[in-house]
Amino acid sequence: MEQDPAAEVKPGALAEPGGPSLTEQLWSLWEDGGDFVMSLSQTWRLYQVLIMLGLAATAFVVSRILRPRVETWLRAQEGWSKRKLRFAIHLRNRIAMMVYIVLSWGTVSVMREATWPSRSYLIALVATMVTAWLLVGLAAFLIENRSLRRVAMWGMWIYVTLYFLGITEETASVLDNLALEVGDFRISLWTILRVAVILGILFALARMLSRGSAARIQENEDISPSMKVLAVKFLQMGLYGAAFFIALKAVGVDLTGLAFLSGAIGLGLGFGLQKVVSNLVSGVIILLDKSIKPGDVISLGDTFGWIEQLGARYVSVVTRDGREYLIPNEDLITGQVVNWSHTNAFVRLDIYFGTAYDDDPHQVRRIAIEAARSVDRVLSFRPPVCHIVGFGDSSVDYILRFWIDDPSGGLTNIRGNVYLALWDAFQENGISIPFPQREVKMLEDTGPKIDP
Repeated sequence: MEQDPAAEVKPGALAEPGGPSLTEQLWSLWEDGGDFVMSLSQTWRLYQVLIMLGLAATAFVVSRILRPRVETWLRAQEGWSKRKLRFAIHLRNRIAMMVYIVLSWGTVSVMREATWPSRSYLIALVATMVTAWLLVGLAAFLIENRSLRRVAMWGMWIYVTLYFLGITEETASVLDNLALEVGDFRISLWTILRVAVILGILFALARMLSRGSAARIQENEDISPSMKVLAVKFLQMGLYGAAFFIALKAVGVDLTGLAFLSGAIGLGLGFGLQKVVSNLVSGVIILLDKSIKPGDVISLGDTFGWIEQLGARYVSVVTRDGREYLIPNEDLITGQVVNWSHTNAFVRLDIYFGTAYDDDPHQVRRIAIEAARSVDRVLSFRPPVCHIVGFGDSSVDYILRFWIDDPSGGLTNIRGNVYLALWDAFQENGISIPFPQREVKMLEDTGPKIDP
């Protein structure tokens, strides 16, 4: 008997007004499941169920025997990379599944030679599904994110199970009837699932392309560091944005219907996430005007360090003591930032000292300059200079200026090394560094004495 084409419900298509309702579809699936369970009471199907239970028990026992030996062998593989070792552990966790697959297909082969194929149909069906589950689990290893890997693995397991049970169309029809309708806009659970799957695949491809392109951009020495970061950020936004809209278009979602909703969401985000948006825009401005770039040495308030990474929302600054500060991009735009290596890496440092009035100032200046030159990081082609800046209460005051070209190596340590070189040079040449002295004179009490 021919079936009326109008009564068919295609997965992913919009439910027809005269088609079966959600309750009718669920009841049909329930009846089909009940009929399948009742059919297991037949003699040969019951035998197949018992055989599968026996195979599962055997696979469990064999895996308990093999697993400790495999673990011992894996511990002995010291030269393996982390990824290779993780994949081996991935296989170790599925020893029972692999043993069951081998036993099941061996049993199916023997039964098909000894009797009719229908008497091993259930065993072959379950063996096929378990084999597909194993392949899905191995393929999911390629996904690095653990949460995403689990979601993808469970989703594929469910689809594979429905596919081999032959109820994918019925399940798709049920999910398509679970829909939200607002005027002409309609979105169903089936559409959401299809978007999620396609979006996941496209996002994975976008991530692969962005990683490869980012590596090539970072290797190009003709591009400045800030422009490298900017190019990578724009590339990532373009690829992920294209993947999102392509996924929606692929499942037939009318993008014009989302215009009002996206506008309302954008308005709400604009009010609620002002700081986040401000930091994002500030990050783009920083990359465009090239005010700071990775590797620059900056100081912002009490924070002094070099820029490790330029993020979309913050800048990572690593200090000399190993601390990593995440400074919002907005602070770098609105606040006063000292970039010690903006146009070049040359930095002039000043230190102050004083000597006694008995010491010849011409000799003091010469010795101070030579002492500064003897320090490793002090530049020789930009020679140090020393000047008298005043006559103090107990000393002649000097300023010693010198240049360095590696501020990322620290400023306090180079000042300390120059001070130490000055101390050694003054000790060798008999130049004294005075310090304030006070003379206290005790006066005798000449007032009248009062008897107690």
